[in-house]
Amino acid sequence: MFESIRKHSRVVMLFLFLLIIPSFVLVGINSSYFSGGSPVVARVDGHDITQADWDSTHRTESDRIRAQQPAIDAKLLDSPSARYATLERMVRDRVLQVAAKKMHLITSDAKLASSLQEIPQIAALRRADGTLDADAYRALVGTQGMTPEGFESSMRRDMAVNQVMGAVIGTSFATNAQANVSLDPLFQRRDIQVVRFQPKDFSSQVQPTDAELQAYYQQHPALFQQAEQASVDYVVLDLEGVRAGITLNEDDLRTYYKENVARLAGKEERRASHILIAVPQGASAPEREKAKERATQLLEQVRKTPPSFAEEAKKSSDDTSSANQGGDLGFFARGSMVKPFEEAAFALKKGEISDLVESDFGYHILLLTDIKTPRQPSFEELRPSIEVELKQQQAQRKYAEVAEAFTNDVYEQSDSLQPVAEKLKLKLQTAKSVTRTPAPGASGPLANEKFLQALFSADSLEHKRNTEAIEIGTHQMVAGRVTQYIPARTLAFDEVHAQVSQLYVGEKSAELAGKEGEAKLAAWIAKPDSATGLSASVLISRDQPQNQPRAVVEAVLRAKTDTLPAWAGVSLGLQGYAIAKINQVIPGAAPDAKVAAQRHQQYLQWLSNAEGLAYYEMLKDRYKVQIKVARPTATPEMVEK
Repeated sequence: MFESIRKHSRVVMLFLFLLIIPSFVLVGINSSYFSGGSPVVARVDGHDITQADWDSTHRTESDRIRAQQPAIDAKLLDSPSARYATLERMVRDRVLQVAAKKMHLITSDAKLASSLQEIPQIAALRRADGTLDADAYRALVGTQGMTPEGFESSMRRDMAVNQVMGAVIGTSFATNAQANVSLDPLFQRRDIQVVRFQPKDFSSQVQPTDAELQAYYQQHPALFQQAEQASVDYVVLDLEGVRAGITLNEDDLRTYYKENVARLAGKEERRASHILIAVPQGASAPEREKAKERATQLLEQVRKTPPSFAEEAKKSSDDTSSANQGGDLGFFARGSMVKPFEEAAFALKKGEISDLVESDFGYHILLLTDIKTPRQPSFEELRPSIEVELKQQQAQRKYAEVAEAFTNDVYEQSDSLQPVAEKLKLKLQTAKSVTRTPAPGASGPLANEKFLQALFSADSLEHKRNTEAIEIGTHQMVAGRVTQYIPARTLAFDEVHAQVSQLYVGEKSAELAGKEGEAKLAAWIAKPDSATGLSASVLISRDQPQNQPRAVVEAVLRAKTDTLPAWAGVSLGLQGYAIAKINQVIPGAAPDAKVAAQRHQQYLQWLSNAEGLAYYEMLKDRYKVQIKVARPTATPEMVEK
């Protein structure tokens, strides 16, 4: 049968082609057929955002942030909340792009050119005649992986998109009266007296039985968990370790001295005086020519009588800061002056006068008055710094070679780190009670999420093999091995008896304090004169809480004060209960004109943000936005950070 198929392969292929193609015509080819079926995570105006789109965008964004902030915790970038934020930004960008397109918002060539000139890196590419250095511009945008055409297209798109929200945010306004309605309560002060009901005052009333503690222990098992722990060996390869293993020979040191003594000795400095004939930015060609003629006349004059240079600078130079000193600029090294000026100054001999030098400031005439050449230090003087510099250079060159050996050795001899430590002269380090997440105060490799994840991987825990070599910083790698593993477990009741008792008593005491506080509040509202134990009065506000708990401050400032005294009671959780008596409401102090303007501007910003958010929500509804991924629930760790 198979022989028959081989003989008639072309017929079989034609048959399959005729069989399959009509099915595509009738059913259609879904884009997921070619994309691997990447699920849809969001939809905007009928257009899908797939999981692959999301992953790619988040990866690009994470790489950009890591490049800008190398020390950032990788866990923050890879957390569910960070990934979801990326998806929300993608949806927002799509919504605004759709809105810009449907509103027919475009960016004119003139507006684009103006915006490009506002970018300092591009503005710096302007030549003296006002034209743009096209090659430098192409190289600049090339560093972003773009062509000039692609960059400008992206700029047009972004500017059009910005018009969508700018039309709303940029037109927000509020009168002083409107702003004060919202701002005045923020700065209002209230005179209060407070009494606290502390749990410790009720702890003697809580006498738990062993059965009650057992029940509490069983109801709160999460409170008595011991996290999984491991004892580990690890070795770190870093630039410092490579540098420490380098031995320099005398010939290398002396050769390096000869080749670099001029640089190591310091920079040559020159002293010059100048006469400047200034040319304003954007000056016309006739204006520039007139300034050049004047400068040429002055140049001829000072060349005829060089001793008159200082006097001529005082009379004619437009650089008022140096003119009074006869044009003297003092000593300067390379890199201190604009390039045309510097090149001219360092090309002159002492006492020489330059030709006309054109810069962004205008036309200069230079007189070189002195040269300060640094003293050339001896080899022995520079030997310590040469050793440091040469070792650093050799270590950087050698690191890649050693890193490759390190990576191979920890993999090939995976049952121990001792061989790689001995071969590369690294210190074998140990640590106990290592957990899957960095312990408070941890540093170095034990604070690195990626390394800890590798240590607690299934292969590492089950087979006690070395982890792969993991890069944890610039010129820094680590590999580790679990030597002992203790799984997570719930501690036995007997082990945590004291902790259970403490938690139980604290919780019940807080409940008693709360009940007592609520009872007193009701009684004192009914009979204000019966209140006892109140503190001395204190004047509080949101910006001056006077050491009062935030919950007390918020409760006091939210309380109705139609009649005084007013009362506010607030639970402080395990800290008990507080009652505040509000004696007086005092408006905030009237700010001076500058502060009032700042507050009004802040209110306007809040208002424009709120209007912008409302407008965006309206656009989402108009373009039928669907996000098919649930927002991640905030964990205690996320809240803490």
